Formats: sequence, structure tokens, C-alpha cells
Amino acid sequence: QVQLVESGGGLVQAGGSLRLSCAASGIQFSINGMNWYRQTPGNQRELVAAITGGGTTNYPDSMKGRFTISADNVKNTAYLQMNSLKPEDTGVYYCHTSRNWIPYWGQGTQVTVSS
Repeated sequence: QVQLVESGGGLVQAGGSLRLSCAASGIQFSINGMNWYRQTPGNQRELVAAITGGGTTNYPDSMKGRFTISADNVKNTAYLQMNSLKPEDTGVYYCHTSRNWIPYWGQGTQVTVSS
């Protein structure tokens, strides 16, 4: 059974930083890779960052510069370091992975950035 558990969200002032974690069980990030998505109020869920099983990272152009994805394959945990946060970054952040075309999602962690 695949389980993804996010943590690390919270309330932060604009300009601050947060590091989100996603702990996985039943699946290996070193094989399947992992993605971070977010859903901000009134918007569709969007990709924030991705890391392949081999450790290659990818970011949409709009996310480059302030977000950094990483993974600890021993702990089977992925991270999202978020710096220079803005109020428009407020939303629910989800980790996602897939295996054999079956998607798996965490429950999400709320990030709130105050102005």
C-alpha cells in the first residue's frame, strides 16, 4: 500500500521560508521519482517541482528560482524548500508519485503566506 505523508506547512510572513517534507511508504522515490503540486485559491492544481528517480530536477518556468526539490533516498523522503515566499504562494501543497501509470497523492499540507 502506497502512502505519502506531507508535513512542514504553516503560516509564514512574506519573504520567509518553509521546507515541506513528503515521507513515502510502499514506493521508492529512487525508482519512481516524485512531484510537488499546489492548489492556490481559485486555481487549478499546478506543478511546482519534479525530481526523477535518478535525481534530475525540473521546474516550470514560473517556479524557477524560489523553489528547490530534493530527495533523501535512504529516508525515502522528498523535500520542497520554498524561499522568498509571497502571499500568492498560499495554498495546499501536495506530493505526488506514480507507478505503472497509477497516481498516488498525499493528503496535502497548507501553506499560508501573510503580507
